[in-house]
Amino acid sequence: MTTRTMDLVVVSGGVSEPSSTRMLADRIADRAVERAAEQGVAVRVAVIDLRPLAAELATAQVTGFPAGALAEAVRTVARSDGLIVATPVYKAGISGLVKSFADVLDDDAVIATPTVLAATAGSPRHSLVADEQLRSLFAYLRALTAPTSVFAAGEDWNSPSLGERIDRAANELVVLMAADVRTAMRGGAYSRTFGSAAVGGDEIVLDTDLMRLATGGAA
Repeated sequence: MTTRTMDLVVVSGGVSEPSSTRMLADRIADRAVERAAEQGVAVRVAVIDLRPLAAELATAQVTGFPAGALAEAVRTVARSDGLIVATPVYKAGISGLVKSFADVLDDDAVIATPTVLAATAGSPRHSLVADEQLRSLFAYLRALTAPTSVFAAGEDWNSPSLGERIDRAANELVVLMAADVRTAMRGGAYSRTFGSAAVGGDEIVLDTDLMRLATGGAA
């Protein structure tokens, strides 16, 4: 019996239509939903395609402030219980859209958030991009990345081994989400800054001695 509901957010840097990057992310998300249901956990999936946000990402890079649909995407990521981040590989590196999106996230937005990393490319020569580049990026953001990353080149799509990696990554993600390690790790251990995209980061506590004095009241 399903007793809990959690939010899983897919962030896709794919730009083609259809996008192999989005297809891979969707396969991981679908398997995660199935795995979670086996444990009595319902998972709501939200998808953030970065392609329509390209102009807002460029503006946010210049101004330092996400707005509009991009700001809502940032809030969606900050509220998530789990993430799947998928990038195409360009010039042996991650997508500029994915990097730009990570750049506009506050440093505490995804602390301890269980995250599966995925990448697609035309050649298996790029199979380590997710681990070498995405993993270090999300380590800086202090996300809790799953041990298994998922890479798919053209010849992988009909391979049973891709399905096995997807299942393993999805299982790791669901175990971390179901254990609610995000809440447990965040509890009192991290400070948040005003204006942060993280949940609670933009809340001001008014009921303190200092705030009462500042407003002319008694401490």
